[in-house]
Amino acid sequence: MTDKLPQKQRLLSLDVMRGATVAAMTLVNNPGDWDHTYAPLEHSVWNGCTPTDLVFPFFLYMVGVAIVFAMETRKEDPANHGHMILVAFRRMLSLWAISWIIQLFFHHDTPPEVTGFWSKVGYVLGHLRLPGVLSRIGLVFFICTILYLKTTQKTRDWLMAFALIGYYVIMTFVPVPGIGPANLKPETNIGAWLDRLVFGVNHLWRESHTWDPEGLLGTIPAIGTCLFGIRVGTWLKRTDTEPGTKVSWMFVYGVLAVILGLIWDLFFPINKALWSSSFVLYTGGLATIALALSYWMIDVQGRKKGVWFFVVFGMNAITAYVVGDVIGSVLDFIPTGQGVRLMGWINRDICMKLFSPYNASLARAIIYVFISWIPMYWLYKKKIFIKV
Repeated sequence: MTDKLPQKQRLLSLDVMRGATVAAMTLVNNPGDWDHTYAPLEHSVWNGCTPTDLVFPFFLYMVGVAIVFAMETRKEDPANHGHMILVAFRRMLSLWAISWIIQLFFHHDTPPEVTGFWSKVGYVLGHLRLPGVLSRIGLVFFICTILYLKTTQKTRDWLMAFALIGYYVIMTFVPVPGIGPANLKPETNIGAWLDRLVFGVNHLWRESHTWDPEGLLGTIPAIGTCLFGIRVGTWLKRTDTEPGTKVSWMFVYGVLAVILGLIWDLFFPINKALWSSSFVLYTGGLATIALALSYWMIDVQGRKKGVWFFVVFGMNAITAYVVGDVIGSVLDFIPTGQGVRLMGWINRDICMKLFSPYNASLARAIIYVFISWIPMYWLYKKKIFIKV
């Protein structure tokens, strides 16, 4: 294995993986029929890990890798740190605001008895989900930016270990106030109790209103996922190591993390909703293996055929996620004259007429991904890259 990778070259494999992750997010979030969805495209009911459960941790992991590649040079001058932290803080607030605006304008339901514009606005605000995917990304990004700028890699390794072990201790040994002994059940674990205390039941995940899969306490191990990415990003950024050696050690790190995660799963189950410590190691290990393979094939060997579809998503990853989250609602404003709006017509008169129920649901989701890709391709061609 020889070193033929230019030091200044952009890490294209990272863009490809981010793009593939966003495409996967869009795919699994937009089936034609939730009652006819293939099992790998659904989240685990509770413990366990499906391919869909890998999507969000992979994205947070790549946020960590991207922090290194975006900030390493400027990090060397401490005079830049204040401005970089301020920018990270603004991005966090922007992601929170976007998350809540999407709910206000695109994902809100009001009971029939709530009438009048301002009454509906008041109801939606009173039931706004405060945690969420974008909110967690923003908070983790901000905290990990500070840690990257102000601590050494050795310190970050220790912090990751303390975060995962500390979270395990809290979740499995600390009694839950008003409920009883520590437990890992959805509604009665200490994380769910804390979310109800801080946010109130009306501001949690609308499917339960008693707990939230992106809850406050789960931010601790989620930071561990991002720190895992920073650790690998720092390794990839080294200029004194050949790509072949980097890839070999990344595979070793990845396999070891997966094994440790599976061992920890025996007494702290792999669980995406809890973002358990075993889940961090298991998914971080798989992400490292996937990035090692992508890095070797794309950046080192130069095998780039067909990757541009995902690069279009990856170069504007957050924007692509937002577009994928709202474009269906936008298209549903378009009438077809067939008794349904545009996306409903695509599902009913195209997908369901051509395929079986499960394949029709999948086909509609794939069409949705391609529709979401079109505006991102326009941004890509115009060289518009939006940093939220």
